[in-house]
Amino acid sequence: MFTQSPELTTDFQYEEGAEACNMKDVVVFGTAFLSIAYSLVFAFGLLGNLLVVFALTHSQKSKSITDIYLLNLAFSDLLLVGTLPFWIHYLIREDGSNNAVCKLTTACFFIGFFGGIFFITIISIDRYRAIVLAANSINNRTVQHGVIISLGVWAAAILVATPQFMFTKHEKNECFRDYPEVLQDIWPVLCNMETNIIGFLLPLLIMSYCYFRIMRTLFSCKNHKKAKAIKLIFLVVIVFFLFWTPYNVMIFLDTLKLYDFFPNCDMKKNLKLALNMTETIAFIHCCLNPFIYAFAGEKFRRYLYHLYRKCLAILCGRSVHASFSSSESQRSRRESVLSSNFTHYTSDGESSMPL
Repeated sequence: MFTQSPELTTDFQYEEGAEACNMKDVVVFGTAFLSIAYSLVFAFGLLGNLLVVFALTHSQKSKSITDIYLLNLAFSDLLLVGTLPFWIHYLIREDGSNNAVCKLTTACFFIGFFGGIFFITIISIDRYRAIVLAANSINNRTVQHGVIISLGVWAAAILVATPQFMFTKHEKNECFRDYPEVLQDIWPVLCNMETNIIGFLLPLLIMSYCYFRIMRTLFSCKNHKKAKAIKLIFLVVIVFFLFWTPYNVMIFLDTLKLYDFFPNCDMKKNLKLALNMTETIAFIHCCLNPFIYAFAGEKFRRYLYHLYRKCLAILCGRSVHASFSSSESQRSRRESVLSSNFTHYTSDGESSMPL
């Protein structure tokens, strides 16, 4: 993450017993590349996740536990992408504003970072319980349970994120980590290990297990939506793996750099460039979450469709109900009939959103 590399705005890196490594070309490229990349991620991430929030909060239909998780996932992504304008300003102006803004922005960034990954994991566990353990999960997959679990996830995200931002400070127009002398060698390593293990490996293992069990259950049942559900499962796992693996590999290599595994200056430059690029790829996942977890489901598409009709009615000055055609009503009834077979496996009426 950007706050993991406060030296990005420094042209030289000095190490004890070694010559200065000129990073000026890396800094120039990183400033231009990250400024553009962060701007795009901010724009698309803000738009997509705000659509999710707006559609879910303005829907007249009763909410499900999955809706609660999707809403919190969108909030997590918004928290992360909402900090990007600060980092863009910092990249261009090399000015971290003040100490309070520096600390608050870094805290929001890491809470959103871990919160988003945790809610993706919780959604996987919820789908596992709804489909594989359908008979045992009917009574405890309520909105109230979803709210309580979501509060617990936010508490866990804050707890896990705290080591990442607790030593952040603003000084001489820089927002960076200033570790106590006794922790300078061990704390960066612990932060990187936390990102690799809690922020990637553990969620990936949980998701893989849950979706593997879900696929086994779907293969054993006769349902017309089985193929679509399995494709969506593959999409969820593969996209998470593809977008987060390169970044976590670079985080691991950055940890090795702390132990002088890369004494060559060119290797350090390449590592920094790769870290910047893979970081951006990982952040793009925040823009894709609405499409993977919300837009891919028929239920949410209906949310979005009703939202569109409301906006259209306001602009045209017509009633929403008056503009419904008989063909649309018939299609809606057909979808309800076709979806009813899958309701047994989701246990909360989310027949069209198997994930």
